[in-house]
Amino acid sequence: IGFAGTSKQVHRWLSERRAGLAGTTIRSSPAPTDTRVLTSTASPLASSKQLSWYLLREPEDLGPEAAAVVSRVLQDTEAAKVVDLGRRFCRIVRSHCGQQPSGKSDVTAFDQWLGEAQTCGVRIVESFAASLSQDRDAVRSALTLPWSSGQAEGQITRLKLLKRAMYGRANLDLLRRRVLLAA
Repeated sequence: IGFAGTSKQVHRWLSERRAGLAGTTIRSSPAPTDTRVLTSTASPLASSKQLSWYLLREPEDLGPEAAAVVSRVLQDTEAAKVVDLGRRFCRIVRSHCGQQPSGKSDVTAFDQWLGEAQTCGVRIVESFAASLSQDRDAVRSALTLPWSSGQAEGQITRLKLLKRAMYGRANLDLLRRRVLLAA
């Protein structure tokens, strides 16, 4: 029906395997004779949050340790494809931020990126591209128009937060006072 042992037995079994090959396991390939060489040449991987920052930054902006981590990740062809698409998408979005939009070139670059992302073969990227494709007009507007709805979205989010905090406690008059006093 299930494992009849204790959690301590599982912990002991796992710690043996983490430390190295246990004496009872069959070795399918010869074990390295000197593990110090393997650990000293390979740089440790960063946390997922750090890794995402490393992968979306331009390679020339990375330090030597971060560049070593990124080069290890880029050895996988699928990861390299995702990183390339991610960096290109960031360039498209950043090219519009804080400056006058270049209009057609941003839209053309986005359309080209969208076509490649939809056929890249990585399911999560294809899903992201499909959702952007559904909102294609909004994304094109964001890349070509100088206006942003960020300020309005922030105020709406703040209002919803206040409303949720007061749920069921008072009427609209108190909510109105609280919104005005919080501003």
